[in-house]
Order: sequence, then structure tokens, then C-alpha cells
Amino acid sequence: MPHPPWLGCVLIFPCFVVLCPAWASYMTNSPTMIVMIGLPARGKTYMSKKLTRYLNWIGVPTKVFNLGQYRREAVKSYKSYDFFRHDNEEAMKIRKQCALVALRDVKVYLKEDGGQIAVFDATNTTRERRDLILGFAKENAFKVFFVESVCDDPEVIAANIMDVKVSSPDYPEQNRERVMEDFLKRIECYKVTYQPLDPDEYDKDMSFIKVINVGCRFLVNRVQDYIQSKIVYYLMNIRVHSHSIYLCRHGESEHNLQGRIGGDSGLSAHGRQFARALRDFIEEQKLPDLKVWTSQLRRTIQTAEELAVPYEQWKILNEIDAGVCEEMTYEMIQDSFPEEFALRDQDKYHYRYPGGESYQDLVQRLEPVIMELERQGNVLVICHQAVMRCLLAYFLDKSAEDLPYLKCPLHEVLKLTPVAYGKTALTIPLICPKHSLYIYFSHLADAFLQSCKVDRFDLKVEAVNTHRDRPLVRRCNSLYPLYYTLSNTHTRFFIMYVELIYCTLNALI
Repeated sequence: MPHPPWLGCVLIFPCFVVLCPAWASYMTNSPTMIVMIGLPARGKTYMSKKLTRYLNWIGVPTKVFNLGQYRREAVKSYKSYDFFRHDNEEAMKIRKQCALVALRDVKVYLKEDGGQIAVFDATNTTRERRDLILGFAKENAFKVFFVESVCDDPEVIAANIMDVKVSSPDYPEQNRERVMEDFLKRIECYKVTYQPLDPDEYDKDMSFIKVINVGCRFLVNRVQDYIQSKIVYYLMNIRVHSHSIYLCRHGESEHNLQGRIGGDSGLSAHGRQFARALRDFIEEQKLPDLKVWTSQLRRTIQTAEELAVPYEQWKILNEIDAGVCEEMTYEMIQDSFPEEFALRDQDKYHYRYPGGESYQDLVQRLEPVIMELERQGNVLVICHQAVMRCLLAYFLDKSAEDLPYLKCPLHEVLKLTPVAYGKTALTIPLICPKHSLYIYFSHLADAFLQSCKVDRFDLKVEAVNTHRDRPLVRRCNSLYPLYYTLSNTHTRFFIMYVELIYCTLNALI
């Protein structure tokens, strides 16, 4: 009679069960390594960064470990493609050592820093390297999901090299022709030893997805769990194409004038004026095949009707549900529900209105919108403050702590243009001369953190300010915004440095 499959793997004690490492792959909540595979210039880093941004947005702590960065730390000056020749023994040792250092950091992130998913962004084109990673994962009880990007379209490859690799740190101050020549030779070096995933024999038991020719075809094999199915779902929806996403709130509403939240009021006089200004703005943009989306609430529909173009109503674009606080002012909420008011200020992202929603709930509700925005061409989304914050947080890679405090003024349009590899630019008019220096540095800080190009357009129509700033905390007899408690140390110190410069120069002025 055959032994049951669990025999020898479970040690039974009087009060508890101990699972041995052999059962690691069956642990539901085991951390996961996403391991990229593919020749250079196949969009691996693009997919890695977008996937990481998406997973963090839905609440799964994720971090990218890019092996190219480790290699550039180890070898300060890149000379030529010779470094990637398979017969360059010294370089091969350096590259393997870099991989081991990166894997060590993966272990720290997943075991000590609270990470749930680590994206190992490298070529990983040989079975030897992938077996090394699998051994490391088994030793540390991590699940592994491979993502292989396969592309044989020379036009796509050339475009990727010219769009991204020309500005790579490997090629400072070199002309485009030399970069193209060297990088194509680097690809040939990898082709010599490239062993694609074999779904029929060698890799048939592995969990993976092959993305073929930037999403024209997919091959999915042995998805293990819910999070891997989410990864597959996302990768099958993203597209690499040129398009712009326009986001704006509805025109000012009657409830906005009264300081009330929620409800379904119509536009004010200024709101109707904005709708006409938005029509003129969209006509000036000359956007082919523009799609317009609204919520099912009157204020967004009335704003869209002025455009005189077809529009779609999405219920999931409705404003956050304030439950028992619907149509109340913040002063009324503070008087009627003082404990709820205080709780929301303590953790605005997770706080759920009684009988209503939290920002966390709203993010989950908006996931289908994100998928469609990734697939579509030019889109104008006319929505609401909380909804716009959630969408912006995805595209700008903002944390859950920052999301509820993103500024989304009435009567302003944001144009988002996704770019590869986090290259960013921010265009914003400086209106107030006295504070222009502060505005400049504040948005400079934002630009360092953003993952798409952002253009802001103030349509110059008066509106009330509906933004509530982050509550202040008292420290050493001084008040500081709560963002100083964030865990992102680099971001925090950068902002502190910018504010120090601002205060110094402001004193001189």
C-alpha cells in the first residue's frame, strides 16, 4: 500500500504541528518571488515596475530588485558588450556574485522587512541561474513565479533600445548609433546561452507565464494561488502603447458650496462654467477617438453633457460612500460623531464610514477601471475627489498613507502620459510669486517619486477648496505633518531637505 504524500513531512506533537521545508510550496501565505526571464530589451524592467506598482496599490507589499543596479555598483564603469560574453570568466564571477547579493537582499526584505513579494528583475536566461534561484527559494520557503518576456519583433526591440537604453547609466554621453551597435552585440552574447522555459519537459512543473511579443499571446502554466492569478490577470491587461489619460473632477456642485460631502447634487453656476471650459479644452487637445467616462452621479453627468460627445457612465466611479455621514459637513460630523471624526484623522486610508466605505474599499472597487485604462487609448475620466485620488495613487505610485491627502482641486485637469522605466517629468504653472520657490521644490519632490509624465491644466474657473490637509502631530513643542512618521526614509529626508532649503531662502527673501 503506498504511503500518503504527507508521511515524513509532518511532525506531530501533543498540541501543534510543525511543517518541514518540503511543504513550503503549499503554505498559503508564503512570500513569493517573481522571477523575470528574457533577453535584454524585452520589456522586463517595464513589466517589473508596473507590476510592483499595481501590487503595492492593491495592498500587497512588493519591491523590485534590479540586478543591473547591483552590477553597476560592483563595476563602476561599463566599457562594452565584452562584459557579457559567456567566456569572460572574470565578468561571469562578478555577475554571479551580484546575483547572490541581490538574493540576500530579497531574503531580508521578505523575512525581516515585512515584504510579501520580491520581483527579481534580471535576464535569468540559463537553467543554471534559475535552478540557483529555485534552490534559494526552497531553502527559505518562498514560492516562485516566473515571468518570461519573449519578443522576436525587430521593430519593437529597436524601439525599446532607442527609447530606454540610450539613456541608461551604462551609456553616458554616447551617441545613439554606438549605443544601438553595442547593445545589439550584448543581446547576441545572451542568445548564445539562452534557454527559454520549456513547458513540455524541463519546466513543466514550474509556475510561470510567457508574455509573447508584448502581449500578443500568452502561455500560462500551473498557477499556484490567488496572488499568482492576480499577477497573470494584470500582465494580460497591460499594453505598451502611446496614450494619455485625462483626469478631472466634476464641476463645482451645490453641495461643494455648502461644504457637504457625498449626495447627488447638481452643478453650481461656476460648475457649469467649468463644464464649458472643459469642452473648449478638450477641443483644443484634438484627441482622436477620445473616450469619456463618468460616474452615475448628476454632477459628473452634467459636466460631461457640455462636451457634446458620447460618454459612458460607470457605477464604480461613484464617489466614496460616506454612509451615515452622507450630505453632512465636516463640522456636523465632528459634532454628531466626534469619535468617528477622530478615528478617520488617525488612519484615513483604512477608516470606514459607518454604513459606508473606506479608501481601501474604494481601491478594490476601482481595480476594473485601472485595467481598462491600461488597455484603452485616450480617455477622459470625469470623477470625484476620493476616486481621483485612488486613480492618481496608482499612476504616481503613491503609498496608502499619502493617497487620502493627494490634492485634486476642482476645475483642474490632469494629463497622465505613462512612460517606461519611471522616467518622469512634471509641468505645472507657478501662480503665486511669493510662494513659487516652495511650489517648485514641492513639485520637484513629487517628480522624483512619479512614474508617469504629469501635466496640470488650471482652467481658470473659480471654485471652493474642498481639500483637508493631513492632520498635524505635536513633537517637541512644534507641529509637523504626519508624513514624517512614514516608513519611507529616503522620501522623508528628501522632503525635509527641500523644506530646509525653502525656509532658508524664504528668510533671505
